[in-house]
Amino acid sequence: MTANTNYPDNITALYARLSQEDALDGESNSIANQKKILLKYATDNAFPNPTFFVDDGVSGVTFDRPGWNEMIRLAEAGKVTTVIVKDMSLIGRDYLKVGYYTESFFAERDIRYIAINDGVDSDKGDNDFTPFRNLFNDFYARDTSKKIRAVMRAKGNAGEHLCTNPPYGYTKDPADKRRWIVDEEAAEIVKRIFALCIAGKGPMQIAKLLTAQHVLTVKAHYAQRDGKPLPEKPYQWGPKSVAGILERPEYTGCTVNFKTYSKSHKLKKRLHNAPENQRIFPNTQPAIIDEQVFERVQELRENKRRPSKTGKQGLFSGLLYCADCGDKLYFCTTNSFSPKQDHYVCSNYKSNTGTCSAHFIREETLKLFVLQRIFDVTALFFDGAMAFEEAAKKQRFQEAEKEAKKRKRKIAQAEKRIAELDRIFKRIYEDDISGAISHERFLKLSADYEAEQKELTEQVKAWRQAVETFEQDQADFASFAVIVRKYVGIWELTPTIVNEFVKKIIIHVPDKSSGHRRQKIELIWNFIREVNLPGDDQTVERQRKGRAA
Repeated sequence: MTANTNYPDNITALYARLSQEDALDGESNSIANQKKILLKYATDNAFPNPTFFVDDGVSGVTFDRPGWNEMIRLAEAGKVTTVIVKDMSLIGRDYLKVGYYTESFFAERDIRYIAINDGVDSDKGDNDFTPFRNLFNDFYARDTSKKIRAVMRAKGNAGEHLCTNPPYGYTKDPADKRRWIVDEEAAEIVKRIFALCIAGKGPMQIAKLLTAQHVLTVKAHYAQRDGKPLPEKPYQWGPKSVAGILERPEYTGCTVNFKTYSKSHKLKKRLHNAPENQRIFPNTQPAIIDEQVFERVQELRENKRRPSKTGKQGLFSGLLYCADCGDKLYFCTTNSFSPKQDHYVCSNYKSNTGTCSAHFIREETLKLFVLQRIFDVTALFFDGAMAFEEAAKKQRFQEAEKEAKKRKRKIAQAEKRIAELDRIFKRIYEDDISGAISHERFLKLSADYEAEQKELTEQVKAWRQAVETFEQDQADFASFAVIVRKYVGIWELTPTIVNEFVKKIIIHVPDKSSGHRRQKIELIWNFIREVNLPGDDQTVERQRKGRAA
């Protein structure tokens, strides 16, 4: 686009455009060649004030182009008298919009338009072939889009990265541009962002911390790495940038293709693709974030925690659920509350006007309960790893392991039978063709074999899923054991410890029938979930005349 901002009246707009697909046609379509042809034509025909408007590397499918937009703005202001292009396709490849500009917009403003190579000149009358030429240009764009999509689909299905640049934390391997390697400096920031999220911080809080610590932003990091000038605010992180990092599964070492799609080659807007239409390829680059950590962060992001108006944030916010209605308990505090008065109450209670009863518990009570449970589990593991393993595996894995082995044997037998049925079907088909058996007999046998094969295939699918679930459970147990080892002997709770250990806590309504306030609390652990280690399902009890739990 021209840099001139003080435009004269009676401009002759010389418009040049080049997209990547146009560049394939060679030097004849280059911007320099277009400008040379346009200026010569304007000079030879004495057009006043020739002014260039250029869009380099912009597709003709879209009309949201800087050079084009500036030219149209001046046309609307009445400063443009003539528009000249090398050929019609350079105006654009959407025949409806090209038709709007050439037959309506320019005509209403008495703007003459000329396409040199196509012999189009609005002052010399309509060219009957122009609408067809616009339509052919549109077909060309559509055909090019189909070819590009086919290439991208093939690359995506082969597990190749479809994005041009790797996400922050990775860089292209100098020896093989298709491979990603870890950018160690950026990867440390990615790890810190995930750790802060596990510690209970949201994107806005994380962005403020990174800004305060003068951590280079993504854009500034790239500029410094490439030896370019830093942006104006090199340390000003935004919550969207942080959230984008927290949501990228590629940090676990996988490639996720077809995450978005567009409905048409004419639409720039990308729509989110359903998970079943995406393709995930594991272990395509070194992992920066452990898969279990990534999944935990996604769970925490779904249960967003916001500080109260006082600035205080509940240690268990987003983790507490009502045993009766299933809704969350929300954190209640005021500036006048002491820490012992901060509490949680069912969101459906609403001071006895809602649909649920008062599932109420103080944060101090929960802290003591959860700290004791985590301490007990870590102590059990510390005293004897085998005892810890027995406590969990006995309930979950002993019978499941036997069943998994049995299913694996059944899968092998079923797959053998499925392959055998293929061979049988082939034989009876040949017998049918040769007349060795009647066609009626063939139809009956083939229907029976196909039904058997279909049933076996469905069974194999179900058995495989069960085996995969069992193996995932074993991996989850190993992940939980790693967390336990990390926090042996803890004496104080932090948001990070709570989020790493606890998946959810179910609060039951207090029972005061015995003269004591008894309240059942169910603690569901991360990874091992419903396995009840000794004491997980406990009751908190206090004298009614004492301070309530």
